[in-house]
Amino acid sequence: LHIAQPSQSEGAQLPWQVGDPSPAPAEALVPEMVPISPRYDNRCRHLTASEVAQKLSQGLECVIRFRLERGVQPFQDLVYGWSKHEVAEVEGDPVILKGDGFPTYHLASVVDDHHMGITHVLRGTEWLASTSKHLLLYKALGWEPPQFGHLPLLLNKDGAKLSKRQGDIFLERFARDGFLPEALLDMVTNCGSGFAEKQMGRTLEELISQFEVSRITTHSALLDLEALPEFNRIHLSRHIENQGLRQKLVRELRGLVELVYGQQQVDPDVLEEEYVERVLLLRKGHISLLKDLVSSDYSYLWVRPSVSRQQLQTISAEVDKIGKLVSGLLTRPAAALTVEELNRELRSVQKQTRETKYSSMMQLLRLALSGQQHGPSVAEMMVTLGAEEVCGRIHRALSS
Repeated sequence: LHIAQPSQSEGAQLPWQVGDPSPAPAEALVPEMVPISPRYDNRCRHLTASEVAQKLSQGLECVIRFRLERGVQPFQDLVYGWSKHEVAEVEGDPVILKGDGFPTYHLASVVDDHHMGITHVLRGTEWLASTSKHLLLYKALGWEPPQFGHLPLLLNKDGAKLSKRQGDIFLERFARDGFLPEALLDMVTNCGSGFAEKQMGRTLEELISQFEVSRITTHSALLDLEALPEFNRIHLSRHIENQGLRQKLVRELRGLVELVYGQQQVDPDVLEEEYVERVLLLRKGHISLLKDLVSSDYSYLWVRPSVSRQQLQTISAEVDKIGKLVSGLLTRPAAALTVEELNRELRSVQKQTRETKYSSMMQLLRLALSGQQHGPSVAEMMVTLGAEEVCGRIHRALSS
């Protein structure tokens, strides 16, 4: 059914038509044994305005369809070069306004881009075949179209297409797992093209300044999600270095500690801003996700370990001497030691023992401070925990 303006006569050839929302029965459209793709038969295209009014007065369901023209003009895609798709030869007039009054993507994208002043549209290559249709819509509306560039697909590492059935590719999942938006954007752009070289850790400003449409290739990009933690490590380090962003991380980490260790009698001191900030600064570059700091490997940061004197004595018989020397090192005046200074001082402490090797002394101290056999250096543990807490843990272990 055509929609005619009041000043035009019935049957005027406008590009808009009110149409039957459903295609004709397949048996009426496709001759027997002739292979042909099903398509709408444009049955309502030639109805007059009076016929339109009559059908509407009967309360029949309808949709608004766009009358396609033959002989579309070729257009130059920013990635694929000159392209042309005779949509009128392969499909019927498409629905642009559904029966419920909502527009389809074809109309909505054109209207939205026009009113937002969009000059360049970069989208997936699956929309390349629809671009001629969109250009016809721009022409019918009397609007200047933007430039179009169609990007190659992102594929899984094995070359298979990404699918919504993969629960691990939704943005909500990445956010829930603690990945930063900057890291995800950095990884996706690094997998694709548009840049002179591959480079991890680009900021948004660097992505904008270095991106060149002319460098986009038509080859599909393989998305390696296994590399995302490394991208996130780089960008998380930058957040920690930035004082404003670091304060946000401090609040988030305190919340994670309360959530994970809230039932284990967390010492209130470990939730103080100064302590949490010190943890972040010392672990910068060593963690990929903020939640790594509340894993079992870092439990000693938030909960005091339960270590006995007997456990320490299996490592060295000089536990009392080592404990006294280390406590003296940390409690002497002006003992605000750095990791580097502590490493040197601990070697001096080991030389004052008779039978304990340096590696054994480090094993003993790590066990007393964390209850673990592996982890950050003992010097870093000491700086993170602070002199008072270190001395307290050593004393409790020797007294148990």
